[in-house]
Formats: sequence, C-alpha cells, structure tokens
Amino acid sequence: MERKTVKKKYLTPLRSSCMIAKVTAMDKILEQALLYDFYGELLTPHQKEIYEQFVLDDLSLSEIAESEGISRQGVHDLVRRCQKALEGYEAKLHLVERFLAVKEKVSQIDRMLEEWEQDKKDPEMIIQRIRGISSAIIEEL
Repeated sequence: MERKTVKKKYLTPLRSSCMIAKVTAMDKILEQALLYDFYGELLTPHQKEIYEQFVLDDLSLSEIAESEGISRQGVHDLVRRCQKALEGYEAKLHLVERFLAVKEKVSQIDRMLEEWEQDKKDPEMIIQRIRGISSAIIEEL
C-alpha cells in the first residue's frame, strides 16, 4: 500500500502578511495620486470630482454615491474608467516614470553630497559622479 505524504505549508504570520497588504495598498494609493497629479486635468470635471473624493478624500463608494445621487455601482464604474484613462495616459506619455527616475537621481546626488560632507575626501571624484548623474537627468528630460 502506497502512502501519500502531505507537504507542510509554511505560512507567514498573520501580522506580517497584514503589514504587506497595507504597504501594497499604500503603494497603490500613491500611484493613483501621482497619476492624478500628472493627468487629472485631462478628466472631465465630473470625473475629477468623483475620483478626488475616492482617492484623495478616501470616501467610500457608498458615501460618494449618496452625496452625488448615483448608484454605488455607477461610482465604481466611473472610478475604474478614470483609473484606466490615467493609466493609459501614463502608458503613452511616461511622465510619472520620468519624474520618479529624475527624483531618484537627485536623491543619489544628495546622498553623495552627504557622504562627502562627512569624509571631505576627493572632491573631484564627487564632482565627476554628480556630473554623470546630471547628464543622465538631462537625457531623461
């Protein structure tokens, strides 16, 4: 008679998995806010109002539906259409992607300067590294 064994499952503790979900949710909110900052003016006034209430004001679909006099499903559909439109603009224009790349390069320059302020060694090397990063920023733009 053959014995089948069951593999042990290694589960992450509930506490850390909840934290991961919160970080992921926060990243999604940050992404939505950035997309709105860059492309929000391309939405209609009605879309902007609903999307702001949902993403920026953190109102529930039900709260928005009640205040706007439309169904909860209507609010959900409108928010989804706005998200798709904003993501479509980013897919074509890449403005948020470029902004984040430039922001990271500026952070690199700032870290280099902090290191140099502590060590005060070889300013020529720091200058060359900063010029390299600034050239990359100019190419990004």
